[in-house]
Amino acid sequence: MRHTISVLVENKFGVLTRITAMFSGRGYNIDTLNVGPTHDESISRLTLVVMGDDKTLDQVTKQLNKLVDVIEVQDFRDGEYIDRELILMKVKVGAKTRAEVLQICDIFRAKIVDVQPKNLTIELTGNESKITKFISLMDHFGTIDLTRTGKIALPREQTDAAQD
Repeated sequence: MRHTISVLVENKFGVLTRITAMFSGRGYNIDTLNVGPTHDESISRLTLVVMGDDKTLDQVTKQLNKLVDVIEVQDFRDGEYIDRELILMKVKVGAKTRAEVLQICDIFRAKIVDVQPKNLTIELTGNESKITKFISLMDHFGTIDLTRTGKIALPREQTDAAQD
């Protein structure tokens, strides 16, 4: 089972290293990891997607809460959060396929960010299922390159730490 965890941390040198070392030392795998600043320059948000059952998630949460510089750990359950992911994807196109690729991009509200004679670079944001479906459709034309940010998420409800 995949779990999305949000971790608010003090924006200090070495915090990410301590968190990833905790995962590594206990044999937990991080599926995706995204780190960025919040509206408060002294706080960063880590969004992690981890695999495991509820017992594993409970252990991960407890271990994260023990770390210095961790302000808040939140396990996002379905419906309790809003998530997005960003991809940049370079796709092969020719005279016969360019219009079809552009039409699919339009349907998915993807943005063309670079045009070359034999390929297009596409930007798309959305939830994981939208991204996966889009990649699947584009694979038909030939994926040249792809990068994805991993999931970012925010709670639907305001947390106690965010109210302070």
